[in-house]
Amino acid sequence: MGGVFEMFFIMLLVAGLAFAPLGYFIYMYTKKGGEPFGETEPHGDSESMVLDLAESLINAVKGDKNKS
Repeated sequence: MGGVFEMFFIMLLVAGLAFAPLGYFIYMYTKKGGEPFGETEPHGDSESMVLDLAESLINAVKGDKNKS
């Protein structure tokens, strides 16, 4: 019967360690009023060469489809 209690406490410890990052994230999220990582730049607002190339490729494909 001692093995069952030892396994229970080991599993409890493992579960606590596994869910610790989630608890920390929830703590930080509620602490800063919904901004867990502080002020971050919204996705898609920054300019980059990859985004420009993708946009020009999409526009080129749209232009080819409109000609057909």
